[in-house]
Amino acid sequence: VTRGEELEAMVDALKPGEILLMQNTRYEKGESKNDPELGKYWAGLADMFVEDAFGSVHRAHASTVGIPSNLPDNALGFLVEKEVDMLGKAVDDPVHPFVAILGGAKVSDKIAVIENMLDKADKVIVGGGMAYTFEKALGHNVGNSLLEEDKIDLAKQILKKGEGKLVLPVDTVIADAFSNDANTQIVGEDIPDGWMGLDIGPKSIELFKKTLEGAKTVVWNGPMGVFEMPKFANGTLKVCEAISELPGATTVIGGGDSAAAAIQLGFEDKFSHISTGGGASLEYMEGKTLPGIAIIAEKD
Repeated sequence: VTRGEELEAMVDALKPGEILLMQNTRYEKGESKNDPELGKYWAGLADMFVEDAFGSVHRAHASTVGIPSNLPDNALGFLVEKEVDMLGKAVDDPVHPFVAILGGAKVSDKIAVIENMLDKADKVIVGGGMAYTFEKALGHNVGNSLLEEDKIDLAKQILKKGEGKLVLPVDTVIADAFSNDANTQIVGEDIPDGWMGLDIGPKSIELFKKTLEGAKTVVWNGPMGVFEMPKFANGTLKVCEAISELPGATTVIGGGDSAAAAIQLGFEDKFSHISTGGGASLEYMEGKTLPGIAIIAEKD
């Protein structure tokens, strides 16, 4: 239950040192709408609020914003504090050279991050499925690769803005089907029809490694290929390896697929920080205010 007499009685019966775990708050219709009455009700069950769910702080919900706005005493938990500290150090106050590595499927998911990183970083490496929209914008053939036709003009604008900073793959591991059993080959920047790019090639790996040399701050968000299939995990693995071996660098993974890849590939302990919130870290990298943190900062 998330409200009612049963819950209230259990809260009242709590002894020092005991913990009560409530039902998932999203079962309440007013949760995602930040219903004022719901936030006030939940706040009435407590003396103070500690926000320690970083994966939810980018959402202005009743449980993230409604509760603390109704309580005088609020704080960030240790996990959220670490997230803010590490992401803040990497994104807002980086030691240069600062390199951002952005991958994943779609340009549309990462436009704001790319633009913010172009303003802040010394180099921005782009890999993964979204690289093919940039390749198309440069006039290359991308075959059957993932492509956002409606974002080609935007990609051209970003290429112009990022001239000298934006680093794209120079070769690709292509396949004749979206399968680990597919036939594969390595090609340059042009992909033949009927084939699709599923990972960065060896020359791109070397180029990205060279770009990372000497970096003192690295932020990584998004894999370089379809890392879930062993045949197309090499690019992500090698980039992961290269970042993890940088001497004296602050290295931060922004949650989501790149965090899953680092953990799956065995690099969990090799980074300064792996974020626990994909959406929240992405919005932080975009330069957005995270409402669940802002409300507590305001209270302080």
